[in-house]
Amino acid sequence: MGTFDVRDMMQADRQAASVPDGSDAGQAHRLPPLAERIAAIPAKPTLSPVLVEGGARLLDALIVLGTGTFLYWFYVAGRAVSTLPYQLTIAGLTAGALVVFQALHLYPLGALRHVLAVAVKIVAGWTLLFLLALACFFLLKVGDQISRLWLIGFYAGGAVALLCGRAAIMAGVLHLTRSGRLERRTVIVGGGEAGETLIRALEAQKDTGLRICGVFDDRNDERSPENVAGYPKLGTVDDLVEFARRTRLDLVIFTLPISAEARLLAMLRKLWVLPIDIRLSAHLSKLQLRPRSYSYFGSVPVLDIFDRPIADWDILVKWVFDKVVGALALILLSPVMIATAIAIKLDSKGPVLFRQKRYGFNNETVEVLKFRSLYHEMADQTAAKQVTKDDPRVTRVGRFIRKTSIDELPQLLNVVFKGDLSLVGPRPHAIHARTSTRAYEQVVDGYFARHRVKPGITGWAQIHGWRGETDTDEKIQRRVEHDLYYIENWSVLLDLYILAKTPLSLVMQTENAY
Repeated sequence: MGTFDVRDMMQADRQAASVPDGSDAGQAHRLPPLAERIAAIPAKPTLSPVLVEGGARLLDALIVLGTGTFLYWFYVAGRAVSTLPYQLTIAGLTAGALVVFQALHLYPLGALRHVLAVAVKIVAGWTLLFLLALACFFLLKVGDQISRLWLIGFYAGGAVALLCGRAAIMAGVLHLTRSGRLERRTVIVGGGEAGETLIRALEAQKDTGLRICGVFDDRNDERSPENVAGYPKLGTVDDLVEFARRTRLDLVIFTLPISAEARLLAMLRKLWVLPIDIRLSAHLSKLQLRPRSYSYFGSVPVLDIFDRPIADWDILVKWVFDKVVGALALILLSPVMIATAIAIKLDSKGPVLFRQKRYGFNNETVEVLKFRSLYHEMADQTAAKQVTKDDPRVTRVGRFIRKTSIDELPQLLNVVFKGDLSLVGPRPHAIHARTSTRAYEQVVDGYFARHRVKPGITGWAQIHGWRGETDTDEKIQRRVEHDLYYIENWSVLLDLYILAKTPLSLVMQTENAY
């Protein structure tokens, strides 16, 4: 079910577990030995099956559209009395092909992996579509307005082109599969008989793309053995939080019965901060809901509990939005940035840019760029002390660029070139940032849930006045509340609204910016 099998690692792990190892002593949470080894295996970012299937639809549409248009210009152009019938025919067959192929189930990943198995369906669907088009020509009495030779060429050329396109898609999908880009790294929560039954059912399915990494369970008695259907128990749910971050886990499936409500809720409180999909197995449930209430892995039903925010096509849309708008902003604001760099250099000695480690997506560390606003010798790389009003560490230029947020403009380089920031999102906080008394994660329950998406240069919290110093518990609580609202309600229109509102908020809301 994947590119590696954790069962092959279990024997070696039993031997390693008996050897003391102090290499991780400095980590906040040390994983059990086998979980540590699995987490250390390099993993490429995975691609959503929705994106791959959408790409296949787009290629089919382009093939039909391109074939019909090419043959028109090659044979018909200049001879036809009217181009409208040809345009309508090409457009109708393009849309019709997508509908027919969808009805024939030609776009799931399993179908994209096997061109020979679906070749008959492709030709049959294409043929049916042309027969329907001929019937429409007859009923509308427009057959004499369209070249028969063009239609024959369109049919034959389209069939060949679609088969060639599907062969190219199959090669691409197989390459992505072999490289692990289409895997969904999965863990099962809950061992025992229920966990074993679920794993056996998932292993019996074809082309699900699931790669089971292991089992996690808080129980340590006979109900939760160390080995479940050949997969090891890797730790508790607390271990799972750290494991998920370090392995870029995609999916968690609970095998707990719905009746175990208290236990289920306790586990979900720990896991909801992660950017992963969470499902509840309904494989053995006696609760019979309508089929459309479930989602499926093959024929195995599950109930959707949490979905990762900004997934599938939304990721691509936001990525394109960031790159295009970010590049335009970088070009338009370059005079301001150049002038600021000169002013900083003339005002005080030291580098123009300040680099600071901050929390990024999934708690990963990113290096954020800012214009230096403090005296170089007083720079605070760890944000151990927040900048306060009339702070003597701030330079003359620094006071102006901090109040106007011009000091944040170099982060456009993070957006456009490094890709570790977004234009809009929760603001990245310094790793050791704290209020006057406590670290942020100690103040706000579920604080790390704001890291389920990429951080941004501006955000929902900032346009509502929650920017600048966060010296009290209330300020960080309100900021996180706004960040979570943004994550749950994201849309391109919301991003556009925040970007449009940001300049006004910088002018109107300056009481906390210094």
